[in-house]
Amino acid sequence: MKENLYEYLSGNEYPGRGICIGKTPGGKKALIAYFIMGRSVNSRNRVFDSIEGGIRTMAADPSKMTDPHLIIYNPVLTMDHTTIVTNGDQTDTIRNFMASNNFPGFGFEAALNTRTFEDDGPNWTPRISGVVDMHTGGYKLSILKSDDGNEKSVQRFIFDYLQPLAGVGHFISTYKCNGNPIPSFAGEPLSVTMDEEDPDKYGAKLWKALNEDNKVSLFVRTIDLKTQKYKDVIINKYKAVEE
Repeated sequence: MKENLYEYLSGNEYPGRGICIGKTPGGKKALIAYFIMGRSVNSRNRVFDSIEGGIRTMAADPSKMTDPHLIIYNPVLTMDHTTIVTNGDQTDTIRNFMASNNFPGFGFEAALNTRTFEDDGPNWTPRISGVVDMHTGGYKLSILKSDDGNEKSVQRFIFDYLQPLAGVGHFISTYKCNGNPIPSFAGEPLSVTMDEEDPDKYGAKLWKALNEDNKVSLFVRTIDLKTQKYKDVIINKYKAVEE
């Protein structure tokens, strides 16, 4: 049974940060979405900004940034013919491992074995990550989380979707829902329907579904699996202040 991601998100006040990867209905494109949300002023004071091959987070208003720890990073990078998407600076860790000849074919898993969940107790926010083969559309997702909030135990999960079906994707987020402390996402990534070929239309639907008070930024990428050319879409709730 495939979930309707728009309905799932519209009924969830605070899934935190989320990654969705899959194939478009025609099966000729891979589709990636990543969003961030925030409850605090510091977390909400962010925008996505384009960089070569991906995006970075930056302060919407640098004068209001109180702590860049855990909220300023590169969510999306492109390494050869692989797109990397994560909710933290493990994006760079994965890219560096993939670039190393010491770990051929195992860069994603090896990189994440060196990392753990975020050091923001009592939430201990999970690290969620994904990689996409820009030739085949095959992808992997991962979550590194505490054991039901116990920071003494790290749980590491890797999910392989190397033969994805057209019109199907998988979604994972940092949190199950709002709370105090916030409960981590649990179980396998949600199997969801991918109903759009166009990244602008898909992004607009996801953006509308996210909680109005807590949503901050959204990134969508479609990849032509024949040419490996991609199109990126960025939606920011807040406008960057020019320094």
